[in-house]
Amino acid sequence: MTNGSRLGYFVYERIKMVHYSDCVVFLLAKAYQKAHGCLKKRLAEYGLTPIQVLVIEALRDEEGVSSGELGRKLSLDSATLSGVLERLVEKGWIVKETDESDRRSLRIYLGDMARQLNETIGEQRQKANDDVMKKLSAEEKVLLKRLLKDLDG
Repeated sequence: MTNGSRLGYFVYERIKMVHYSDCVVFLLAKAYQKAHGCLKKRLAEYGLTPIQVLVIEALRDEEGVSSGELGRKLSLDSATLSGVLERLVEKGWIVKETDESDRRSLRIYLGDMARQLNETIGEQRQKANDDVMKKLSAEEKVLLKRLLKDLDG
């Protein structure tokens, strides 16, 4: 490759590079910050974080799972999940019980507070969703969700 052709190659590569303001990674990060902040504000009065609500809502769908099962379901590593679970136990949101069939294993259930405020917390999450997507049409909302799921899978 001659110097002239190398220069042409680098110019071509630079032209293909997307400006940072159009970078998908940057745009997703900014959207995440906005959405996460919106949900965090709505949950502050309950002393919950978005990830804690994720765990509570997953348990609402299926109680009595092990932490391993819950981690796989939510795509959370065991170190992250164990810290979240401990804080939820301390605050009374969830309960850990020994598995009757395997005494070495723990099963996780909703606590009384989670049962009492389950609907309210779900409403707050839905309001945050609505706030974040209020500028989008119904079709755009469906498309956004589909595209985000495609990126995840």
